[in-house]
Amino acid sequence: MSLFDLAGQVAVVTGGSKGIGRAICERMAEAGARVVVSSRKIDACEEVVAGIKAKGGEAMAVACNVTHIDQLQHLVDESIKAYGKIDCLVGNAAVNPHYGPMTTIEESAFEKIMNCNIRANLWLSRMVLPQMAERKEGSIILISSIAGIKGTDDIGVYGISKAADMAMARNLAVRWGEHNIRVNTIAPGLIRTDFAKALWEDPEKLASVEAQYPLRRIGEPDDIAGVAILLAADAGRYITGQTIVVDGGSTIAVNGI
Repeated sequence: MSLFDLAGQVAVVTGGSKGIGRAICERMAEAGARVVVSSRKIDACEEVVAGIKAKGGEAMAVACNVTHIDQLQHLVDESIKAYGKIDCLVGNAAVNPHYGPMTTIEESAFEKIMNCNIRANLWLSRMVLPQMAERKEGSIILISSIAGIKGTDDIGVYGISKAADMAMARNLAVRWGEHNIRVNTIAPGLIRTDFAKALWEDPEKLASVEAQYPLRRIGEPDDIAGVAILLAADAGRYITGQTIVVDGGSTIAVNGI
């Protein structure tokens, strides 16, 4: 059996209709997993599911606004009803409604970030962990960001939420490791997604950023999907409580951003 084979696994991915989440859904399906594609818009999820099925994969769509706990429970219930279990949870859904200094953020925007980026991942983890523990097997992957390990004047509150996800993964890894459950985070750098479009759509700004990256390019969604497969598969069976930085070297370069 390949170390990167996900055959027999059931993976639930939040924010799975586009960008990094979509790439993870598609690539995990290619690796053999049955995938539950989830986001707020069911039509967008169904589009991803159709693409997976067209390539011979197995997937289903479940609409879920992760800021509503009842919808999180519905996502878990529907996934188990359809596939009998959840082997891998990928907490990818995130928002960032505020761009600018932390001291200027409105309370409503702060609450949106905390509810979506932190609370949802904790509650969803709480819902899937018991059935993983029963089988003595499972993997939780939280999609964080290098904003969680760097200082920034523009997306500081978002960075706080992503640092919290890293701490959450460490704490859950300690508590549930005895049940053979691994919990990790992936911290992407700048990735070519709609979510980060404001940071790369200007050609001059993009060229300036890429010139400072050791790999001389920004990331693509598949760059993150590959690491997610590693953490879900046997290849990552001895990795837990870690944050894997996937940023083209930006955080190790003197002028990296």
